[in-house]
Amino acid sequence: MPTSAPPRNRFERRRAETRQAFVRAARQILAETGDTSASIQAIAERADVGFGSFYNHFESKTELFDAAVMDALEEFGQVIDARVEGVDDPAELLSAGFRLTARMADSHPELMRILRDRGLAHIHSDRGLAPRALRDLETGIASGRFTCGNATTALSALGGTLLSLVALRLDRPDLDGDEAASDLAEMVLRMLGLAADDAHEVTRRPLPDLA
Repeated sequence: MPTSAPPRNRFERRRAETRQAFVRAARQILAETGDTSASIQAIAERADVGFGSFYNHFESKTELFDAAVMDALEEFGQVIDARVEGVDDPAELLSAGFRLTARMADSHPELMRILRDRGLAHIHSDRGLAPRALRDLETGIASGRFTCGNATTALSALGGTLLSLVALRLDRPDLDGDEAASDLAEMVLRMLGLAADDAHEVTRRPLPDLA
């Protein structure tokens, strides 16, 4: 789970733990059924915390489920960040994001189901992979690596393609996920201005394990 600054005392630690228990329960519900109509009592029971503590942390179930999506998106971004540390080429960073995401359908299925079902509304979010991808697009444009003119517009195309890949991996577990991800990443890099041979080479570079 994503982490923030550690609580300063026992009360704050317990409060943070209770809040995270609610978020974790909401994430499980989103991944399992996507049904946000579960009662607060049912969510509290799943979280193994007292019903009465809910409103100490959230004003509504909508706020809770929004927090759960944001928590999942941020964990997603952190997982990718940890695997591409030290990579400087913006084209390789975007390619690795696609290819690692495809593998996360097996290693992080809960995250991927939430991304598939809720990700479209957060393509331009300030959490998760979106700000990281926007940063890499802007770097690539500034350096001349990418020839597209607008990073925000490019992010829309990139995000939509990534979500399609997630849906494909979850709906077709028999498919070769690595090959599909590399093919889609290659198409995206060519769209961003890379030559065909360059895009193919970048999207076949070795990837770190997700274990």
